[in-house]
Amino acid sequence: MTLSEAPRPATIVFGTDGWRARIADDFTYDNVRRCADGVARYVVERGEAAKGVVIAYDRRFSSEFFAEAAAEVVLAHGIPVAISTSAVPTQMSSYEVVERGAAAGIVITASHNPWMDNGFKVKAPTGSAAGPEILKVLEDQISRNAGTVIERRPIADAEAAGLVEHFDPYAGYERYVRRTLDLDALKAADMHVLVDPLYGSGAGWIPRLLAGGKIRVTEIHQERNPYFGGVNPEPIRPHVDEALRLIAAGGFDLGLLLDGDADRAGAADERGVFIHQLQVTGLLMYYLAEYRGLRDPVVISVNNTAMATRLGEHYGIPVYETPVGFKYIAPRMIESGAMMGGEESGGFGFGMHLPERDGIYADLLLLDLFIRERAKGYAPVSSAMEHFHSIAGPSHYRRIDVHVAREQYDAVKRNLLVELQRQAPSQLAGQPVTRTVALSTNDGYKFFVADGSWLLIRTSGTEPLVRVYTEASSESVQEAMLTAGERLVREA
Repeated sequence: MTLSEAPRPATIVFGTDGWRARIADDFTYDNVRRCADGVARYVVERGEAAKGVVIAYDRRFSSEFFAEAAAEVVLAHGIPVAISTSAVPTQMSSYEVVERGAAAGIVITASHNPWMDNGFKVKAPTGSAAGPEILKVLEDQISRNAGTVIERRPIADAEAAGLVEHFDPYAGYERYVRRTLDLDALKAADMHVLVDPLYGSGAGWIPRLLAGGKIRVTEIHQERNPYFGGVNPEPIRPHVDEALRLIAAGGFDLGLLLDGDADRAGAADERGVFIHQLQVTGLLMYYLAEYRGLRDPVVISVNNTAMATRLGEHYGIPVYETPVGFKYIAPRMIESGAMMGGEESGGFGFGMHLPERDGIYADLLLLDLFIRERAKGYAPVSSAMEHFHSIAGPSHYRRIDVHVAREQYDAVKRNLLVELQRQAPSQLAGQPVTRTVALSTNDGYKFFVADGSWLLIRTSGTEPLVRVYTEASSESVQEAMLTAGERLVREA
């Protein structure tokens, strides 16, 4: 008989946006309770227990039960809890934190991760993703509570004591959106829009917000499906190809896409051509400058578009760059008074709305943009895209994910980062490398070539994979850059 070693408590590290892990492996009730204990102790130590904690969850397997487990721990510390009545988009917790003046927010979600994962996100009192300073305190506390008994208070007992409130954020969120966006004007548009929430917690939100007018909204993948139909719930190709095929068949003016927890946005034109995330960054910046007359700063992640710099020069808008992750973007937005923050993966926050990603709001702004462009004669959407690129310049972007076995990932990551530093490429896609930038987060490198195209190789903080990104001057340069980048990863 072979005896296995006793399991060690999981080391919980918050990546670019929360802690994520395989359900029933590291993502267990015990570890969720450890995370909740860290949040609760942080709140108590700051003397903010009376402000309460907001808790929400997505549509993944058992998310509602993991949320209850987290709530019981927070309640055991004497902290009131407001918990969503059903699965809701992640940004609804941000909205509720801001509206209630809560001390923090907890969301059970793995966002766009594969279906077998779940995760734990933390929101700051501003509604933004908790920044590195908060997360460091939480990680330290969580590391100390490994192997200890985490106290719990049954929800029924806390409800009887008046410490639990169940909330539905829809009505308040609709009012909040109307402060900065004319929903009635969107409803009056003579358009047919296809919406794909990818089975996630954003299902039903856009059709409901746009109901009762002339606009027609067809939504697919509305039902709860923790398997996500066999795709990753990320609003990029190939996961959205079914939606693109439906649009290409005719009858739709625009496609609007969401990820599994609806904090990321995507789009497609009337031909079913995917509008990639870097284009969406540029489009939203263009919309705020051209149609809202805003000139406040824009914050983008290091793997986002060079179009932001070109649009910044065109409109006189400062553009700031941060490491990857909204835990870096949101604090910089607040500090700089930014009108917008955007990350490569399709997450966008807005100074006039929330300093946190909101895919539903971003999609509504895209709809407003294309309605306004059509009024100027730039229609259909494909023509509006041509007009946009005449101002912002070209953007041929693609990202590939090089997957690594989970048990080998740490070693592969170390070897790759050492090799990229020791033997950085001198040329890519037949062009000399003019500049190499080591990411400040020590997880990758960005290489620029002569025509302004760039390649970024970055190890993931939440999944066992290496991401290879490029934004190029042409499609041929894009493919050559990706091929070179993948080769660098596999040969490390």
